[in-house]
Amino acid sequence: MRMPTPATLEPVTISDARAARSNLAGAAIRTPLVRFTYGPLPGPVWLKLENLQPTGSFKIRGAANAMACLAPGRLDDGVWTASAGNMAQGVAWRARELGVPCAVIAPEHAPATKLEALARLGASVRSVPFAEWFHILETHEFPGMRGAFIHPVCDRAVMAGNATIALEILEDLPDVAAVLVPFGGGGLSCGIAAAMREMAPHVRIFACEVETAAPLAASLRAGAPARIEYRASFVDGIGSPFVLNEMWPLASRLLAGSLVVTLAEIAASIRALAERHRIIAEGAGAAPVAAAIRALAGEGPVACVVSGGNLDGSRLAEIMAGRVPA
Repeated sequence: MRMPTPATLEPVTISDARAARSNLAGAAIRTPLVRFTYGPLPGPVWLKLENLQPTGSFKIRGAANAMACLAPGRLDDGVWTASAGNMAQGVAWRARELGVPCAVIAPEHAPATKLEALARLGASVRSVPFAEWFHILETHEFPGMRGAFIHPVCDRAVMAGNATIALEILEDLPDVAAVLVPFGGGGLSCGIAAAMREMAPHVRIFACEVETAAPLAASLRAGAPARIEYRASFVDGIGSPFVLNEMWPLASRLLAGSLVVTLAEIAASIRALAERHRIIAEGAGAAPVAAAIRALAGEGPVACVVSGGNLDGSRLAEIMAGRVPA
């Protein structure tokens, strides 16, 4: 189930997703799907609340499944990952439960709230410039690292863990017409899309991106991976300069398109979630909600994957005051 080479990254299957669900027993929870109430909407909108996972993010699913799929002895030297925070927390959480060391390479702009969580989980963290960090995602390597590398995106075991979300959505909302998913590297959206394609091929899976970093939208327009100008923002869980070459064949084949929203729309969605439902979502997790409010995916029923809730308190305060964080 582990990825043999970049050229052979294949979509996960429904069997992979079901096996992952067994592997996740006791590690991840089955999150609720709740109806979103927000003024006039084009149709029913539902929220898949992955922000309620033990680490505050869906990443625990992929991290725990990837570690469960490692060959005997591969955990002896611990694990490491390259992550801005949420995947790192998922890997560190599971590593602590298994009693093995965890190391994290993080980009320099990683938010303080996520780095503090890593420290509490006992992970060692090294921060590097964004370009150097992103290079790890391409090469799967970093000098001096020991242990098993858990790639946050390009790993079939990670995507199979993510695909368990599709199982739950379809069981709880059989008439779902579209699922809106934040797009960072593509592991979440492609995992969900691959499983959904087998179970309910009529359901459309849309990637959701932010205007300051939307490489998938540019790539789909170009018909090939395209490089864009990346601008860091408070929406730190999604966005990059380009789509990973390993993920492009899957993303271009499995996803119905990219829905691009603005920073202001994401901030407004975070406020709406907090005020109407007492839900704290980080920027990436609120991007699908912003797209649903604009009716970018049609009349629905639409399920929005609220991917995480690890938002800095200072940024949340700004947003609740009606501002868009710099």
